[in-house]
Amino acid sequence: MNEIYRPPLWPFLVIGFVSLIWIIPLFGIVAISLRPESETLQGWWRIDEFTLTFDAWRKVWINYPLWDAFVNSVLIAGLSALGSVLLAPMGGYCYQFLNFPGRRLTFLLLVNAFVIPNQVLIIPLFTLWREVGLIDNIFSVIIPFVALSMAWAVFLVKNYLTDFPRSLIEAAQIDGCGHIRTFFSVVLPNALTPMAAVGILQFMWTWNSLLLPMLFLRENIPLPVLLTKIKGTYEPNWDQVAVATIITTIVPLAVFLYFQKYFAAGASNQSGQKG
Repeated sequence: MNEIYRPPLWPFLVIGFVSLIWIIPLFGIVAISLRPESETLQGWWRIDEFTLTFDAWRKVWINYPLWDAFVNSVLIAGLSALGSVLLAPMGGYCYQFLNFPGRRLTFLLLVNAFVIPNQVLIIPLFTLWREVGLIDNIFSVIIPFVALSMAWAVFLVKNYLTDFPRSLIEAAQIDGCGHIRTFFSVVLPNALTPMAAVGILQFMWTWNSLLLPMLFLRENIPLPVLLTKIKGTYEPNWDQVAVATIITTIVPLAVFLYFQKYFAAGASNQSGQKG
């Protein structure tokens, strides 16, 4: 009689220990937001004196434009992710299935854009946006976010399409489909996995980005910029900073938990069947 296989216990212990290390700071942030700052300055983990209060949440909501910053973050991150999700599959399809002059050279130039730091673009972008009147307009950060994401997004989608069944492309061409019809009817419905990956990564990057919004936006600031304003110069306001941190992290966490199911559809999408 075959014995039932029992997996070793140590991997679960290691995973549990690492998960605990990651979860402890989250408990700390929640505890700081629900206690007076005078108690948390001596250690949020101390329970010898624990006073539950929502004063920090009320102060942040009353004293700062929290809702406006939240809406601005949703618009900036959402439109930036949408732009990358729409444009990256087109670029990946062109570089994978089309033959045109300069195809390899332009792809190498696109990939080399990985090494361009954002700081190099600040001065020319600021000059350009000031001349065209885009300062303090959310598109002054959305356009650079989408453009800067094209290097890794197109590269990611192209690598995914490397294993795409070329026979489906040929069958569509035999049926009289052009490249546009082939892309939208055959390739795009089976490319949900890289599109979800691009959307998640782009959304998280733009949601947490601080440099460009801080430089180009004055009134329409997103949550990360507001977070720097809540932390005072002389008074840390750790309880209020903890509240803003919790609000800032809720949305990207929810987006990741919802869209991660598309990663599991990779195997079925690779088979050439619509997911």
